[in-house]
Amino acid sequence: MANALDIPRIVVAATGSGVGKTTATVALMGALKARGLKVAPFKCGPDYLDPTYHQRAAGVRSHNLDGWMMQRDGVLATFAHASRGADIAVIEGMMGLFDSATPTSDEGSTAEIAKWFDAPVLLVNDASGIARTISAIAAGFARFDPAVRLAGLICNRVGSRGHLDLLRAAQPEVPIVGGFPEQSALAFPERHLGLLMADEAAVPQSRIDGWSRLAAEWLDLDAILALARSAPPLDLNDVSPRASQSSTRTKCRIGIAYDDAFHFYYDDNLNRLRAFGAELVTFSPSRDRTLPDVDGLYFGGGYPEALARELSSNTQMLDAIRKFAARGGVVYAECGGLMYLSEGIRTLDGTTWPMASLIPGVTVMSDRLQALGYAEITTRCDSILGPAGTSFRGHQFRYSTLQPGHDENDIERIYEVKPRWGAAFIEGYRHGNVLASYVHAHWASNPRVAEAIVRSCEQSRAR
Repeated sequence: MANALDIPRIVVAATGSGVGKTTATVALMGALKARGLKVAPFKCGPDYLDPTYHQRAAGVRSHNLDGWMMQRDGVLATFAHASRGADIAVIEGMMGLFDSATPTSDEGSTAEIAKWFDAPVLLVNDASGIARTISAIAAGFARFDPAVRLAGLICNRVGSRGHLDLLRAAQPEVPIVGGFPEQSALAFPERHLGLLMADEAAVPQSRIDGWSRLAAEWLDLDAILALARSAPPLDLNDVSPRASQSSTRTKCRIGIAYDDAFHFYYDDNLNRLRAFGAELVTFSPSRDRTLPDVDGLYFGGGYPEALARELSSNTQMLDAIRKFAARGGVVYAECGGLMYLSEGIRTLDGTTWPMASLIPGVTVMSDRLQALGYAEITTRCDSILGPAGTSFRGHQFRYSTLQPGHDENDIERIYEVKPRWGAAFIEGYRHGNVLASYVHAHWASNPRVAEAIVRSCEQSRAR
């Protein structure tokens, strides 16, 4: 093959959510790094938080690979770029191995990506309270789709070494490459959107190191490496190369809101902005008093409700953002960013914390999930994202809703949102060069969006 990528690779999948897939993946990455291997970490699906654990274990950034949002070309191009120079790629799956954007196909599933990569799969299962049943689990997953190469089992939450031996004695048709005992002292902390972000304050290094040591003790790392090395060269002849070098000319500067309130960003999206000529500068809406010298602002998702007091009391920053928008500066926001740009955030205790007031209405937190799933967006008019009719894909995962002001028609809505399931609706709140939505977009679905944002910021700079 003229354009082939020859890298050992393994997919860590699971029988379902909550069985310890992320923990097993982090443990494996840490153990391989401890052996001196350079690990390229990846996460299937739209999750923002698991990749932060990968980065702690592997020491390098983890990249999302989402078959539905990015499609095959985008997935393979990102994988080729991010795995360059690595000794092994470890890809954590999402949900169960065959769970996807639809119950009738593997579109958007871990299985789909495993087939695209021709990669062997390790299946994590909760083995607490089972013995011979492990053989039924192995048989069902191995035979469901023969095109998926199920190569090994990781039995989590085993009771003892003897329990793991008992599971092996059941002679499942897929070999058991190890397991993990229950380790509540090393458990990763969680909250309503899943795991906490894996910074040192929430996740001490001792927990990451603890799981890495357990993997060295309880997993057959040599067998796993042999499986990873059995993956054939990956044919990239029909894959368009992803832009990886920044423009030779800096066209604009974009401020990226990044702190404990805002940290949900796809690294791929940020790299695309850089590739089209944007210099990215981070700032903290909760701590900084002034904005950096920039032409555009990008507010990603996160937990603004958790820092509502700090964000609301930082009136100097809120003032600076309002003045920036009034001057015609480009402001783009997703989910938590929309909450921050609204008139206020009403937390679960009933307190309403005033915010930037660039979007009419108050965002109200709930203790129940308000939206979840993929969506396709088409713009209804020209915007900072490009001409009318611009389409891209994204997803929602939120516990809040925007309650409009007295007149819900006092803000323009320019997105036609078609959820993967359910009725279409109108969203995407715009006022001048301010655009905010609950949708987390992935621009691999339409790279022209990142280019348009850079162009909009460049034009704003010229004014």
